[in-house]
Amino acid sequence: MSDTLSAVTADSHALFTAVLERLAKRESLSATQAEEAFGVIMDGAVSSERIAAFLMALRVRGETPDELLGAVTALRQRMNAVPDLPDNTVDVCGTGGDNYGTLNVSTAVAFVLAALGIPVAKHGNRAVSSLSGASDVLGALGVPLLADAASLRSQMQSHRAIFLAAPNHHPAMRHAAQARKALGLPTLFNLVGPLVNPAGVRRQLVGVFSPSWLRPVVDVLGRLGSERVWAVCGLPRIGHGGIDEMTLAGPTQVEALEDGRAYSFAVEPEMAGLAYAPVSAIQGGNAQHNAQALDELLRGAHGAYRDTVLLNAACALHVAGRISLLHEGRLDPHALKNGVAEAARSLDNGAALAVLDGLRAAGSAARPER
Repeated sequence: MSDTLSAVTADSHALFTAVLERLAKRESLSATQAEEAFGVIMDGAVSSERIAAFLMALRVRGETPDELLGAVTALRQRMNAVPDLPDNTVDVCGTGGDNYGTLNVSTAVAFVLAALGIPVAKHGNRAVSSLSGASDVLGALGVPLLADAASLRSQMQSHRAIFLAAPNHHPAMRHAAQARKALGLPTLFNLVGPLVNPAGVRRQLVGVFSPSWLRPVVDVLGRLGSERVWAVCGLPRIGHGGIDEMTLAGPTQVEALEDGRAYSFAVEPEMAGLAYAPVSAIQGGNAQHNAQALDELLRGAHGAYRDTVLLNAACALHVAGRISLLHEGRLDPHALKNGVAEAARSLDNGAALAVLDGLRAAGSAARPER
């Protein structure tokens, strides 16, 4: 090992030790301190054991908005970006970590939006604290997870949807993978994921596993230049906590950022003309199970899964600027019902299925023959 590399390693070790000492005293980190700590993790200079200790110390004490901002900044600096996508590109992504194990809602919403002509850059990952993440179910559906920026831009032009698998664009995250998997619990990384979209989207519907994180997520995205954000957390009437999507199982709390202003309100399923359904009605399974359910949804299946997707898609249409659901910060139920109807048409006329079939065909054509 060179003297320079030895000095860098020693400096990183000392920096991270100082961070752990602060956390042991239950002290919070500034945004700069958190950025430095996550930076040395992402640079591979910290052992899995110390990463796990760091994440658990943050969780036990309670993570702060500044720590989230520092983590997001560190990851954005190290990601493989996908530039030059349409300015109105949106993302629909959940934090995971709610432990409900539901079917893949935001992935299905991406197909609905693309079918309506809205460019979607869906960021996602394989399951870490759930049974089937976005990348798992897309793989089971036969959708290619491209890494090359030029190929992704071409896919966006052809299909209006691209799927950005976190390992392809955040290779530095591999240094924390073992610690996250070993913990098997939601950590600050769950919150970071939706905030580090490689396409640099400025319009997002973000599902969050805890209502206490709604405002911090919106504030961080606002400080980083987002234009329109809805951070949402479903609050089931019967359940063990929040769910990281708009839900039919109770009210959904929303924190919104629009035109530089923040709004707070709740959405009930009946406001969208949809019936109540418990979370168990959209219980998921492994990747193959969830992929089959999504395929059947796009082929016209009705039920709680469809209605949940329609509710989320209608709100995403507002985030994308296609419809307007808010008037002076108040939700318009009539406009929300119209949004649900517009989303439903993309399922009923086969347009959403056509997006999936187009992506599948492109993936098959790109595979070399054996």
